Formats: sequence, C-alpha cells, structure tokens
Amino acid sequence: MLDIIIVNYNSTDHLIHCLRSVKKSLNGSDAGIFIQDNASTDGVNRILSEFPQVSLTVNPDNLGFAKAVNKALEQGTGDYVVLLNPDTYITNGFFESGMVFMHKHPDVGVIGPKILDNDGRLQNSARGFPNPLTAFFGRSSFLSRMFPNNPFTRRNLLSLRSDGKTPMEVDWVSGACMMVRRKAVETVGLLDERFFMYWEDADWCRRMWQSGWKVIYFPVTSVYHYVGGSSEKKLFRPVIEFHKSGYRLFAKYLDSSLSFLKPLAFTGLAVRLGCVLLSKIARYGVNLFKKHFSLKKFKTDSYEKERAEPIKDSIPLEIKLL
Repeated sequence: MLDIIIVNYNSTDHLIHCLRSVKKSLNGSDAGIFIQDNASTDGVNRILSEFPQVSLTVNPDNLGFAKAVNKALEQGTGDYVVLLNPDTYITNGFFESGMVFMHKHPDVGVIGPKILDNDGRLQNSARGFPNPLTAFFGRSSFLSRMFPNNPFTRRNLLSLRSDGKTPMEVDWVSGACMMVRRKAVETVGLLDERFFMYWEDADWCRRMWQSGWKVIYFPVTSVYHYVGGSSEKKLFRPVIEFHKSGYRLFAKYLDSSLSFLKPLAFTGLAVRLGCVLLSKIARYGVNLFKKHFSLKKFKTDSYEKERAEPIKDSIPLEIKLL
C-alpha cells in the first residue's frame, strides 16, 4: 500500500494538475492520497469535485511544511510514503518502479527521482550535506550558474555526477518529491517541526543515514517541478524562512566544541539574507516599472488609435466621393 502526501498553500491550480498526473501514474493502483491544506484562500475544496477519493484536511492556520506532513503521516498506514509538492507533475511509472526498487533494497530508507524544471532542465535535487561553502555554491547561486562544473558546486550538487539512469547513494534528496519507507520513519521519527519550511528534507535524510538507512538518487524516473508554485506568491517570507532554517540546520549538527562558530554563521547568513532581499526588491521594482511603462504605452497607443478613428469617420461625404 502507498500513501501520497501533498501540502498545499494557495497552489490549488497546480495541485489539480498534480493530482491528475498522480491518477494517471497510479493507473488504477490503490493509494491513500492525503492533502494537508495550510489555510489557503484559493478555493482548495474544488479538488473534491474531481478527486472525491482524496482525504482533504484544511488547517485553520499555516502550520508550515513539516508539521503538516507529520499530521498526514499519522493518518496513513502505507508501507511506502511519497511526499509531493503541489507544483509537481508525476511521469508514468514513478510509483511502481520506486516501490519495486525499495522492495529489492530493504536497506534503503529514502529515494528521490530525477527532478526537472518545467522546461526540462535538471533541477539538481540530489545534494551533499551543506557546509559553509554551500551559500556560495548552492543550486541557485550565482557562482554555480556561471561555473556549473567547478569542484565546489559538483560536491554540493551530487546529481551532476549521475549518468542519468543508475541509482546512486547521496547525502540527501529534495522533499519536493521523495519516496520514504514507513519502517524507516518509525525508526528515525517524523520531520522536525522546528523547520517551518526548507531544509527539513536535508535534516530528515541526515537522520536516516545516522540510523543506518540509505538515501538514494533514483534517476530512472523523472518528475517535473514548477519551482515556487506556493512560495513565489510571497516576496519576503520564503527567503527569510530559508535562511532561518539554514541556520537551524547548521546549529543542530554543529559539534559542541565548535559552538563559537554560531555567531559567525549567523552573521554570514544575515548578510546573505540582506543581499538576497535587496536583489528581490530591485527585481520587483524593475518588473513593476516595466509593467507600468507597458501599460502607459498601451494607453497611449489606444488613445492615438481612438483619436484617429473618429477623424476618418467624420470625412464629409462629398470629399469621399471625389
């Protein structure tokens, strides 16, 4: 039996497309589908008309990702659990091939498929555990985009080492789509709810390794992920939560003898946060200006067109006949 858990926050349009792909990929197989909605305002109840079989829980407040997932984990009983973001699209064969692989490899606690952007580009969802250099050579950092094959980025983005078809051990895989063995969850425990959003997947995978469970990148199947289907609706909070959770992960696993590094890490993340926020504000301002300029140009063109049309219509009949 398979359980599928999706946490939704104002991404119901994406969620509907996701559920359609889930239904197609299941191809009639049984699965418990648990939707945890974190107080969305975009009409999440409309999914029930098309998917009456899903279990929908509408939370009165935004509980965060980890806490919402934990609520669903306690509802289900399946031997395997799939965590999905609502802005993902499942390709055919993912559920079946994933469960077959995990059945054949009982020491595997988590697998993560190859995740692609909606335009087909690799999303680098298999990664190494973060270190101080991750801030500069992470998945979306400037240096990684400019020099994708540098050794620091390749150490962090482990999916770059994959041949695209062979399962391989990695430190952690993205929670945007992962299949987890319930027996491993019972050993390791639920997600750490102190992570409101981001980095809870890295923490879970670290605990899996610490408890003797392997984490595998499984590029045999692919999943498409429209990045930020929920978080892009907010300008600042996702960025702030990302850095807060990053510091929480660093502090959680820092050896007590190195506790003096905490202020340094906090300061570094604060500076990085400030830079990212300023960049977002600048991009937002540019986009706002472009929209305003485009709207103004549209109004001007429309006005000129309206002025020209009456003149044409008002030409005296005798002149038209000449």
